[in-house]
Amino acid sequence: MITTQVQRHGTVLVSVTGSLDESAGSALRQALDRVGTDERDLMVDLHGARSMDVDGLLHLLALHRQAENLGLRVLVVGWQPQPRQLMADVAGIRGRHSVTGERYAVAGFRRLIEERAQRVRDLSDFQAGWMSGA
Repeated sequence: MITTQVQRHGTVLVSVTGSLDESAGSALRQALDRVGTDERDLMVDLHGARSMDVDGLLHLLALHRQAENLGLRVLVVGWQPQPRQLMADVAGIRGRHSVTGERYAVAGFRRLIEERAQRVRDLSDFQAGWMSGA
């Protein structure tokens, strides 16, 4: 479930609970629909996000880009183990307990994981199409 609240002092809070996957896409796309000129920050709270797949990661990255295009500063907090590990796997970072949550704040790292996540999705779509045609 995705909830969006506009807090006092210009902060938009998006809270994610459960799975961050393809089904979360429309809610994340709509999260910033009512952002006005007084809002300055977007905080995405992932404390309740127990799992995330590549589609969810791509939706999160799209939300981040949308917020930056609106002039908002973005902070993602509460990275849980599975989403953090997925991001490390997509980025090609070996080892458990990687610091991918901290690296997410760096624009270059977000571009890297977005490119790689898109490749993973494309490969998965290709394989699914190939298997259904066999």
